[in-house]
Amino acid sequence: MSRKLTGKRVLVTGGAGFIGSNLCQSLLDEGNEVICLDNFATGKRQNVEPFLDNPDFQMLEGDIRDYQTCLEASRSVEVILHQAALGSVPRSINDPLTTNSVNIDGFLNMLNAAKENEVSRFVYAASSSTYGDSKALPKVEDTIGMPLSPYAVTKYVNELYAHVFGNLHGMNIIGLRYFNVFGRNQSPDGAYAAAIPKFVSAFIKHEAPTIHGDGGQTRDFTYIDNVIQINHLAATTNNPSALNQVYNVACGERTALKDVVQSIQNALAKEDQAIADVTVLHGPDRPGDVRDSLADISKAQDLLGYKPTHTLQKGILEAIDWYREFLK
Repeated sequence: MSRKLTGKRVLVTGGAGFIGSNLCQSLLDEGNEVICLDNFATGKRQNVEPFLDNPDFQMLEGDIRDYQTCLEASRSVEVILHQAALGSVPRSINDPLTTNSVNIDGFLNMLNAAKENEVSRFVYAASSSTYGDSKALPKVEDTIGMPLSPYAVTKYVNELYAHVFGNLHGMNIIGLRYFNVFGRNQSPDGAYAAAIPKFVSAFIKHEAPTIHGDGGQTRDFTYIDNVIQINHLAATTNNPSALNQVYNVACGERTALKDVVQSIQNALAKEDQAIADVTVLHGPDRPGDVRDSLADISKAQDLLGYKPTHTLQKGILEAIDWYREFLK
């Protein structure tokens, strides 16, 4: 059985977001006291509403770009799971200043606040975008290329700061490079919504989804439960060799985007035959996108004991069940 974080006081930044709210749920289920910090710029109030009556849950509305907020939120905290960030490559291209401010200034604020408050473990959301223009497959943690977007730059800078703080101040820090995470609580709405929820939502509404490019680009899609698992593992490991490292978080399998869309369409059509006739459209390639992505997850397996519980197909089926209810 995977190790679980239990009986701790945990701060989840970005806790009203897609990944953060799932972490809050899991941490509460395991008997932790959870503080959620979110400014609701991209997080959803509905994601944390189920927790508001839980005496072990505290909601702090605030911005990680304010250092005093970070200090207050991390006081008397034992573990920080730092998920707060402005995601989306296109958003970072359209507005690099805000992406930089949140993802770098905000990250440094949280890291320094953790140091000042002597937080024993700092686990943060890194990104597969850090691999940049590296053509090597599978992606191995120690081999990266040049960033292809402002978002990728910010996530790489996070890793550099984490490395420096770990060395200078003896902090226990772990970075998790997420690969295309999907699942419950991931909104299909908005200009910067992720691919899988947009595809599911379009099909359910009998609308034609759009694939950017020819659909041959490949991704290592990762279901949310795999991400929850590795956050628990990173927060609880006592292996000295596992600390102050960065890990790929994925399934170790790559799938073409057009095949993912076909899988979603086939699964949804089993209950609504009309979905089988929905046409899939193709648009132009998106600037800053990586063509192919595949993670080597052996480091996480060896040092953290990570073992993905959900394949892409299993994750799609569970996500579809959630979206059917969400979109009613």
